[in-house]
Amino acid sequence: MATPNKLEVAIAILYRDEQFLLQLRDDLPNILYPGQWTLFGGHLEPDEVASTAIRRELQEEIGHVPAHLLNYETYEDERVIRHVYLGEVEVPLEQLHLGEGQDMAFATVEDIIRGDRHSAKTEQIHAIGVPHQRILLGYINKQEQSSLNP
Repeated sequence: MATPNKLEVAIAILYRDEQFLLQLRDDLPNILYPGQWTLFGGHLEPDEVASTAIRRELQEEIGHVPAHLLNYETYEDERVIRHVYLGEVEVPLEQLHLGEGQDMAFATVEDIIRGDRHSAKTEQIHAIGVPHQRILLGYINKQEQSSLNP
């Protein structure tokens, strides 16, 4: 359960072929990270556990829940508790349905490191939300370290 001052969310690192699926958030002033690329997911409903929330959010936002969705890590800062899940996108991008946000796209490791990505729909470059970039960079670094130390 979230503490009274913190929002609790479930988000997913969705990957395929060394790329990561990101959502370009709507550009609304009343949401976190407006107009920025973020990981898919959302807040937990009252009395909802994170594993249920991430499946519900992915179904609502892209119409696809990976067959194997693993609990990866939990990150907490002064405002948000983020339950992070990990799963492979098993269908072509064209089979996903964007139910929320302005755009979705696969980002490369280079995009993540740089901290931005172009959107074909808005025809602009948008920043990757700072906490989402940090989470992805941590995952990428762990993958690189495990490949160096078999």
